[in-house]
Amino acid sequence: MDETRRGVIRLASLGLVSATAARAYPSGKGGGWISNGALLDDLEQRTFRWFWDVGNPATGLVPDRWPSKSFCSIAAVGFALNAYAIGAERGWISRAQARERTLNTLRFFATAPQGEAAAGMTGHRGFFYHFLDMQRGRRFETVELSSIDTVLLLAGALFAGSYYDSDHPGEAEIRRLAQYLNGRVDWPWMLGKGPLVSMGWSPEQGFIPSQWDRFNEATILYVLAIGSPTHPIDPAIWRRWTRNFSYSWGDHWGERHLSFGSLFGHQYSHLWIDFRGIRDPWLRAHGLDLFENSRRATRAQRNYAIANPGQWAAYGSDCWGLTACDGPGDFKLVIDGREREFFGYTARGPDRVDDGTLAPTAMASSIAFEPQLVLSGLAAMKRRFGPAIYGRYGFLDAFNPTLAKAPAGREPEHGRLVRGVGWVDVDYLGIDQGPIVGMIANYRNELIWRAMRRSPPVIAGLKRAGFTGGWLDSAR
Repeated sequence: MDETRRGVIRLASLGLVSATAARAYPSGKGGGWISNGALLDDLEQRTFRWFWDVGNPATGLVPDRWPSKSFCSIAAVGFALNAYAIGAERGWISRAQARERTLNTLRFFATAPQGEAAAGMTGHRGFFYHFLDMQRGRRFETVELSSIDTVLLLAGALFAGSYYDSDHPGEAEIRRLAQYLNGRVDWPWMLGKGPLVSMGWSPEQGFIPSQWDRFNEATILYVLAIGSPTHPIDPAIWRRWTRNFSYSWGDHWGERHLSFGSLFGHQYSHLWIDFRGIRDPWLRAHGLDLFENSRRATRAQRNYAIANPGQWAAYGSDCWGLTACDGPGDFKLVIDGREREFFGYTARGPDRVDDGTLAPTAMASSIAFEPQLVLSGLAAMKRRFGPAIYGRYGFLDAFNPTLAKAPAGREPEHGRLVRGVGWVDVDYLGIDQGPIVGMIANYRNELIWRAMRRSPPVIAGLKRAGFTGGWLDSAR
């Protein structure tokens, strides 16, 4: 019996899924025993519409957040490239419309200025600055050249290069531009002083001292860096990185897995790479694949909410989800006789930071891992908190029910207080919207996974890192 089915049967024994569902579970693929299409249809379309409506159609630049005035997030652009294809597949826009927006995006990033100057540049050595101004697409203030955000943009470009596979001249150009953007990235340079990939670089300070040295969202970064067709890093660096996994491996909230407190670290790489059934030496030695690991991380978060050690309002079996997200601000309040500390934007998670702020993206973007638990939770969350947290573009970024008891006159630094609900964000964030629409698509028909299983850099990176099994064994 495989780990997936064993896990579902274990959930059934705990009363968390029905015995019928456990018997019908189809080994991790979408469909089967979940039937709440109306909820998913609405959420998927609204979230897609955010990217379509707020992005710049001429350049492809996408704001970090909306409706608050914002700079462009290059990671949000990568998520948008997924969303355009999803919109075409679902019939919300035509393939021609999706192709045009995608082509404009890739043309912009392929021709935007690159160089080591501190101002007037979009990137350097193939990497891009974390944030760009929305008008010209140049470096925003003094932000860093970001290795991980560049990868999220590249992943969207590589997906486009695989998805748009017809003989149409525009689709042929998309493929060429995706290949060009990926091949231009100078990965050995981003090692800096090593031994692992730096988190970034700036003209003023040089390489950021922090490196990608623990288990987190960097999985796809190392796959693409090792799989680069032009400037790869040594595959031995993957083994150097995974040796540090021992710091994260263990029993966490009832689930034995590689832990990373915020759920985005268990979602971003899976948005583009189908890790089901493929394993590297470290994973083989520990008896699971990364998909199963993310399934366990999802359950662990729900278990944490049920236990609710911080006694935050509303936490429970259908109200959970901690990740990097907006928050009410940095302040302390006494609520029900207990001093509580709250935060603005930060990475939240069990045993990390928890101030009672829940992010619907944390739950929704785990749908491919635990569909029944996620759909049950999303339906309950929407039913309980209603239009206060669910609007024009789906779920607002975050909310905090504990602040329903905030003392009169205490206004949050960001967002608003809603009577009977608590603190509610006013913004949608691109890097949180993107995983929602993308993972719903993977759950429903594996759209992104299917395309990326044909991507040569992904295949090369996985094989050089030592992955074998499943779909990868027959991939070329």
